[in-house]
Amino acid sequence: MQRYLDALGERVLIFDGAMGTSIDDYDLTVEDYGGERTFGNRDYLVITRPDVIAAIHRSFLQAGADVLETCTFQSTRLRLEEWGLGDQTIAINRAAGALARGVADEFAAQDGRPRYVAGSIGPSGKLPSSDDPALADISFAELSDIFKEQATGLIEGGVDLLLVETSVDILEVKAALDGIRRAKAELNRPDVAVQAQIFLDLSGRMLLGTDIPAFIATIEAMPVDVIGLNCSTGPEHMRAAIQYLTSHARKPISCIPNAGLPLEVDGKTVYPMEPEPFARILGEFVSEYGVSVIGGCCGTRPAHIAQLREVVGNNAPRSREITYIPSVSSGIRAAALRQDGTLTMIGERVNTLGSRKVKRLLLKDDYDGVLEVAREQVDSGSHMLDVCVAMTERADEREQMTTLLKKLTMNVELPLVIDTTEVDVLEASLAVYPGRALVNSVSLEGGRGEKIDKVLPLVARYGAATVAMTIDEEGMAHTRERKAAIAERIAQIAHNEFGVPAEALIFDVLTFPITTGQEELRSAAVETIEGIRLTKERVPGCFTTLGVSNLSFGVAPHARAALNSVFLYHAVLAGLDSAIINPTHVTPYAEIPAEERAICEDLIFNRREDALARFIQHFEQTEATQTNETIDPTAGMSVDERLHWKILHRKKDGVEADIDMAVAARLAADPAAT
Repeated sequence: MQRYLDALGERVLIFDGAMGTSIDDYDLTVEDYGGERTFGNRDYLVITRPDVIAAIHRSFLQAGADVLETCTFQSTRLRLEEWGLGDQTIAINRAAGALARGVADEFAAQDGRPRYVAGSIGPSGKLPSSDDPALADISFAELSDIFKEQATGLIEGGVDLLLVETSVDILEVKAALDGIRRAKAELNRPDVAVQAQIFLDLSGRMLLGTDIPAFIATIEAMPVDVIGLNCSTGPEHMRAAIQYLTSHARKPISCIPNAGLPLEVDGKTVYPMEPEPFARILGEFVSEYGVSVIGGCCGTRPAHIAQLREVVGNNAPRSREITYIPSVSSGIRAAALRQDGTLTMIGERVNTLGSRKVKRLLLKDDYDGVLEVAREQVDSGSHMLDVCVAMTERADEREQMTTLLKKLTMNVELPLVIDTTEVDVLEASLAVYPGRALVNSVSLEGGRGEKIDKVLPLVARYGAATVAMTIDEEGMAHTRERKAAIAERIAQIAHNEFGVPAEALIFDVLTFPITTGQEELRSAAVETIEGIRLTKERVPGCFTTLGVSNLSFGVAPHARAALNSVFLYHAVLAGLDSAIINPTHVTPYAEIPAEERAICEDLIFNRREDALARFIQHFEQTEATQTNETIDPTAGMSVDERLHWKILHRKKDGVEADIDMAVAARLAADPAAT
């Protein structure tokens, strides 16, 4: 039989309609459900009334469906235990898969057209990336095991694909895909396809705020074959999301909506959309946007599927023009690894190794204080935040990192860079991170048995991207040729052995100080600039980054700002994509006086023997024209305006004093208010 993905390449595939709505049409008794204890558990009907479920399957195939979903939407152990059926998890899923398989094969034998079976995997009922103590009390590993068990039963039952659907928490989707990957490997079933579909609200986001670009960035980095939307709002409100998905995602796109938004009529939930408008809108998604998989969720009946078949026929999927944007993501939104018209800025201040303030805050477990530093980095224009909590004074880096990451992911929308040298800290961090993280970093320092072979498996498993340092067994690369050669070697290892693509590698070709007078470092800046250019030629599709501050070590702040800014300008011209830097310390190249630019460039490109001396002399004689003091955005505001601004921007510094002032002002104006 032609495989699901092969068939999908030739024609649009139509899924069946709503299982729950169809079951409700039957007048089932307590006995039909197996007794009082399991009364109402629809998934258990595959054991107690398989004839009913088989009849529903047949009704949708008769209407023209290509794909049946198993009646297992709530058949994880976590859900089945609510009915006392946890120990039957494998058996129930296996039975459901075999039941649908039998009906699908029955129809395929009649007309020779293959029918496919999708193993339905719904949400666990937990929200692991939330801060709700009852809903978040489950680990990535526990979720992965739960979904692995369900996937195992479904595969043993004969499904063609595994369908993670109606998902509301992006971290749970990652865990489900991880569990499926493990089940497929254990059963040696690489032929089973994987499809992941999320639930969107009317705002076009998942329940916890994940937008469509973040969904693409996060899930396309995981082992999945088809991505899309289901349930949610009905097709009429999905158009914008579908347009974005089909324009930017590289995977085939599915759309399986409800029959419109639900209404409450006489105490019952009703889905009002009729088959004709339902099929017409989905037909537009196919013909105009290139959606490859369609079907019906809540409220859709055989008539909806029959109308879909009439509209779509057996047409091939429309070709799509895709603008893919390699990105990392938070649980909320994505950040492109290369920004249009500007450098991707990685804020460097949420780092105990680079900020004494953050170190002091973390020594006191003041996570709210660190959050304020993070928000300042957001306000200053960072696109991502580097997060490091390592300290010699404390031995609980793992606990501090996961606590801080949870705090940041719930309060800051920017993607995070997980910066640690400890593998156990890295894995614990990736397991709680809801989006696609950037890992800092891998290298060949110490050889193959050290960092790279421990970190890259984690990058692959959790769908992360990683900074890769051009360091090998011989040490740090100083010349452009060595930088590019090490980058090539890392890229080959990442791709060939761990399946990590070039686009997930952000090479740091290393920055060395050119302000110390060391003869061997006179050409360090130009070698770095040319190293960027050569690395991007040798490793197509990769990205580059730099930690810039080392370049200007030991000179005055205003001199550092000028030298770093000029260096960044030339590095970007060579192909630099991102930089770990404080954005407030960067001055646009055109705003630096021409004389200062020339002095900096003489030093950067090693054009004169006296370049360093001239640089130091110039900036000793030139006072800083800029101040690093932060301008108070509330200056000149009334106390009410100031309070409003702080609440809007979630700034708590001075809020209590402002409240006292506001209350005092009101009492003075109206003493009777007491």
